[in-house]
Amino acid sequence: MEKKLKVGILGATGMVGQRFVTLLAEHPWFEIRVLAASARSAGKTYAEAVGDKWKMTVPMPEKVAGMTVRNITEVEAISADVDFVFSAVNMTKEEIRAIEEEYAKAETPVVSNNSAHRWTKDVPMVVPEINPEHFEIIAAQKERLGTKRGFIAVKPNCSIQSYVPCLAAWKEFEPTEVVVSTYQAISGAGKTFADWPEMIGNIIPYIGGEEEKSEEEPLKVLGRVEGGEIVKAASPVISAQCIRVPVLNGHTATVSVRFAKKPTKEQLIEKLESFSGEPQKRKLPSAPKQFVRYMTEDNRPQVQLDVDYENGMGVSIGRLREDKLFDFKFVGLSHNTLRGAAGGAVECAEMLVSLGYIAAK
Repeated sequence: MEKKLKVGILGATGMVGQRFVTLLAEHPWFEIRVLAASARSAGKTYAEAVGDKWKMTVPMPEKVAGMTVRNITEVEAISADVDFVFSAVNMTKEEIRAIEEEYAKAETPVVSNNSAHRWTKDVPMVVPEINPEHFEIIAAQKERLGTKRGFIAVKPNCSIQSYVPCLAAWKEFEPTEVVVSTYQAISGAGKTFADWPEMIGNIIPYIGGEEEKSEEEPLKVLGRVEGGEIVKAASPVISAQCIRVPVLNGHTATVSVRFAKKPTKEQLIEKLESFSGEPQKRKLPSAPKQFVRYMTEDNRPQVQLDVDYENGMGVSIGRLREDKLFDFKFVGLSHNTLRGAAGGAVECAEMLVSLGYIAAK
């Protein structure tokens, strides 16, 4: 790309916003031009606004530390300075829906990490390796919003990334029923152990709204565009339990699957290892070379050893074996703030650029 696109980060001071900052500081296609947050941070330098709440393991990039944080409500002014924005704001769902639509109507594409628009009928919810064709719905969304270049696109919930790629890879075998339990890192709640010491040595068997997302969002990702909206897939039926565990980064899933067409273990592994998508074909900057890998060791994948596979953008699968009640069961692992959050959104933006939906103003 000859000239980098100018980007803004809405909600730049939070944990996901910080992850966006680290991913975009040296991005080959994108340049951070605006950091925006709430009124209490506006007017401060980024370093002042974040203060002692920098939660990344790498230092704050010097090039952003002195940038002045702007108020996210300055929609027209911010839109004038950027080609598109990433959204990671911490507001109510109603407020998020409203502010993201304001930016879209100001002709600024929004690539959102938030859940507020995931069920808006004409907003694509995309894992670029699985369903990039859902971006086609943007035309219908623009017609509804009355925009020429402004729109909203979202990425799905972080916890589904460790098992939905398998369901997509195994589509020809027609998965009909799935039982999944996810063991979710505390960074998924925007926390570190310093923020949440009561999680040390602890498990909490409830994450508000997470089980509903885990059961329903995969069906939208696996669905189809029809008549100006995205129609959910009819199957598989998914039953989920979601548990918070004392891990900083990395969501692990244990999954059992029943198929209409009975595959062999060897067929399932081959489909996983050969599974590839448009990000790999187009060689997008954030795309993993191998999206899904299968690990043969009995004790893998492990968070400490495997969460950073493919710079945190790949998915690790292991322990695939026959199940006494279902057909097969396995263990999956994905990085929740990279593949599952900011990294997935950045890859979505790269795909939108590659497809021509985002360009310089």
